[in-house]
Amino acid sequence: GYHRGLFENALEDHSREQVSGLLLLYSSCIFHVVESCSSTIHLIIQDLASLQNQGHSALLQEIKVLVVAHNIPTRLFPDWYVATAASPVTCPQGSTQSQSTAEVVAECLTCLFRLAACIQSFEDDSEDTNESVPLAPELLIPVETVNYLYNAEECASPEDFLRIYLSPSQPALDSETVWPVPSHLSA
Repeated sequence: GYHRGLFENALEDHSREQVSGLLLLYSSCIFHVVESCSSTIHLIIQDLASLQNQGHSALLQEIKVLVVAHNIPTRLFPDWYVATAASPVTCPQGSTQSQSTAEVVAECLTCLFRLAACIQSFEDDSEDTNESVPLAPELLIPVETVNYLYNAEECASPEDFLRIYLSPSQPALDSETVWPVPSHLSA
């Protein structure tokens, strides 16, 4: 309900593009994929930051932003989906610990591509659009992977992400570089 209200608010107040994606519910955490225009994504991250600032009473806590991408040619998900991992999805012990955060994120994205293909195929075969999408456990992102990414220093909180995103970059221009000038110039 929270997400539906947030997305409807974004569409009504700001005439933005439709939101699609996936919300994977695990017993101890959630994994959230949102597809929309950058202004809607920014609005959602702002809302998540304000949620996080509510403290222990917040609906969602300890939120991390893994990846924000722009100019994606096509969407992975044709609509908004919610899936529940009924039993813990696990990966081989220690497999994420030997990988870099970039490799784990890439592995997650690969899993999301497979998951999206499964959902697309189900949508194409199904006549009832209200039917829930069955997801095989091997398609879900292992909870250890989600936990690893949550603990990765490279993944920012919504508040930190917004601070970095909104801060102007300050590249040094060549014209601003000061070169030492000899003090004993002769005319």
